[in-house]
Amino acid sequence: MRESDLKYFSEILKTRVLQIKKNIESSAKDYDEINSYEIRDEGDYALVSADSLIDVSITKQQKKELEEIDYALSKIKDGTYGTCEMCEELIGMQRLKVKPHAKYCIVCREIIEKQQKKG
Repeated sequence: MRESDLKYFSEILKTRVLQIKKNIESSAKDYDEINSYEIRDEGDYALVSADSLIDVSITKQQKKELEEIDYALSKIKDGTYGTCEMCEELIGMQRLKVKPHAKYCIVCREIIEKQQKKG
């Protein structure tokens, strides 16, 4: 992969890291605000619980994405970025543009998804 491509993807990944951290911080503030509400009845409790579960789920997913991005950035540094971890072929540019922290080419990703559905 060309140096200009690596720089392009590095910038995209770093921008995404900043956005995710901002989202997580905002969710934490929202969670604190929700916890400060005065719960008057079961309807209020249900609303607060549902909002909290959604926030926790989103935050968990975003933390996972942060780990994947950190891993992708480390691959840029060590020169292995853009190579499928399963078949060791190059991951297509279109796939990387859609998911810059992809570990697998589209064919291998489909294989992994089928295996996960079975197991």
